Amino acid sequence: MRVAAFVAGLLAVLVAAPPAAASAETRYPTSFSLPDGFPPEGIAVDEGRSAYFGSRSSGAIYKVDLRSGQGKIINEGPGTPSLGLKVRRNRLFVAGGTAGTARVLDARTGEVLKSYTLATGASFVNDVVLTRDAAYFTDSTNPVLYKLDLRRWGRLPAEAEKIPLTGDLVYTTGINVNGIAQTPDGKALLLVQSNTGKLFRADKKTGATTQVDLGTELLTNGDGLLLEGRRLVVVQNFLNTVTWVKLDRRATKGVIDRKVTDPRFDVPTTVAAFKDRLYLPNGRFNTTPTPTTPYDVVAIAR
Repeated sequence: MRVAAFVAGLLAVLVAAPPAAASAETRYPTSFSLPDGFPPEGIAVDEGRSAYFGSRSSGAIYKVDLRSGQGKIINEGPGTPSLGLKVRRNRLFVAGGTAGTARVLDARTGEVLKSYTLATGASFVNDVVLTRDAAYFTDSTNPVLYKLDLRRWGRLPAEAEKIPLTGDLVYTTGINVNGIAQTPDGKALLLVQSNTGKLFRADKKTGATTQVDLGTELLTNGDGLLLEGRRLVVVQNFLNTVTWVKLDRRATKGVIDRKVTDPRFDVPTTVAAFKDRLYLPNGRFNTTPTPTTPYDVVAIAR
């Protein structure tokens, strides 16, 4: 009788195992909704399991628990765009788009810690990257980078520094420099020019640029960038494609390593990593935004 009871118990455990695995998958959904009428652009994932999204219309910030896909608005926004986002140590850095601004928020409460006016004329402050000692913002309208120096024990500076972009990079009509990342060696920055599909290496101090040799390949409609080791993940928004570029250490050369499309893509804008996944907000640029337009976020294998 004891043997029979043991076998029955073992069978019960084996039968119960698959639902447990399915439950783990459910806790981290591969897609989830954003609020209706909340057109997203940027995404940032913190050291825990929270993701942050900004509205292109109101500038509101939406915080999501990636385990459940549930979230809440933590900042109602200034009424101007919130585009590229990065988060570190509970500080959320936000690119302000056509407002020509940058904001730094408390990622826990949504409180604005500091606001910066980066440009007073026509501008499109599009994306941001955090290095060890600074935050750098791109401007798709003006050939400059904006730098927040964080070397004073991480304290936010009184104002931003403007770094003109020179060298190989030439601005033309349309969306110019968009996404930004560091080079694998950490000594320079990578910039993708959406309208030409070219990738550039930029000196952090001088802004001097050199084009990265990709052979005959172009990264047309390049938007958000994510560096993982020596591989650069590039979101090509209107192409509904995510492209991996394998770089040398200094990012002077690169080769296309992988391309992924997904039927769930609807003009994804940028990308952030969590566990074994990449998360991408669907910007839906081909859909006229209304207060009831649905938006979502999808995850693919990292």
